Amino acid sequence: MKKLTQAEEQIMQVIWTLPDGGFLKDIIENLPEPKPHSNTIATLLKILVEKDFVGINNPNRNNLYFAKVTKQEYSGQRIAGLAESFFEGSYTNVVSFLVDKKQMSIEDLELLLSQLKSKNDDE
Repeated sequence: MKKLTQAEEQIMQVIWTLPDGGFLKDIIENLPEPKPHSNTIATLLKILVEKDFVGINNPNRNNLYFAKVTKQEYSGQRIAGLAESFFEGSYTNVVSFLVDKKQMSIEDLELLLSQLKSKNDDE
């Protein structure tokens, strides 16, 4: 899966919130201020289609854009890439870094451990 630019990710964030996809006007409407020009958004959508992140349905000759990659799929790929690039592929190193920077608390770790134990018990 290819990596997206910040601008492309911003467009995907909007598309992921539109359950049935959206037209160009819907996407622009849901972007935060300051909104880019519609030509810029159209160009970014074209790139996202080329990267196979977005598909197009063409009802009434207007393009209806929809996500072909889920937010969960993309998030997982980005986190794996981050772990590989900066933490020798170790999620333990990622968690240790977050704890060291006080971005993850003991309560967060206990919740994570509880969730892991629960998933293991379910399998």
